[in-house]
Amino acid sequence: MRIAAIQMNSGADVGANLREAADLVGEAAAAGAQLAVLPENFGLMGAHARDKLAVQEADGSGPQQAFLADAARRHRMHVIGGSVPLASGTPGRVWQALLAYDPDGRRSARYDKIHLFRFSDGDEDYDEARTILPGRSAVCLGTPGGRVGLSICYDLRFPELYRSFGDVALIVVPAAFTFRTGEAHWETLIRARAIENQCYVAAAAQAGLHPGGRRTFGHSMIVDPWGVVVASRAEGPGVVIADVDPMRIADVRRRLPALEHRSAADTH
Repeated sequence: MRIAAIQMNSGADVGANLREAADLVGEAAAAGAQLAVLPENFGLMGAHARDKLAVQEADGSGPQQAFLADAARRHRMHVIGGSVPLASGTPGRVWQALLAYDPDGRRSARYDKIHLFRFSDGDEDYDEARTILPGRSAVCLGTPGGRVGLSICYDLRFPELYRSFGDVALIVVPAAFTFRTGEAHWETLIRARAIENQCYVAAAAQAGLHPGGRRTFGHSMIVDPWGVVVASRAEGPGVVIADVDPMRIADVRRRLPALEHRSAADTH
């Protein structure tokens, strides 16, 4: 299965962001991708965390969801929207929902971000729990290329979530990592999740400066089950392409059967 991790520099105009996303999904499709993942907040990177409340969508309708369904149907591919703010019914807070659509344009999975980012360091102060409700359940997506584990950004720091997926061929990590945390930890964490789960990881990132002065790290990448970065993009909008090779997965697991060596204590 050929996959694409799409890197964006989203801003405060949802329409403009969706037009850029459409071009990049089209580029991925032209390169033969059968699955494309867009970064977290692909539809809006506002100046303030509360800006997402103004563009939140009811589950099942809204411009961001319509865009994802149309892109999947038009290009006959799986399209994963890194996050869409869905109305939660709780004033002032939304679900940060990853939404996946199949080649017929039907929604095939929804995952609500479980782990909410909090970071304070000098000029930077983030606390997602102020505007987001945490999800409760891990979710996997079935595709012809194998099972896909779904996660979002800060989830990357919690290996127990990824272990709960079981046997997956691919893990997706749409993200909007800050430059500070990304420079320190991004590649290390992505490669670790690939190595310990012996699967591919596709990390689709926001990159560059955004309204309000926030700077994201970029460096979208696809990593193989041995932890090798097989494709990457440091900066700027674009598409990272690679193939999920079942023979590569099988070979790594045969030579180093770490998943088989998990003890009973590891599964509880």
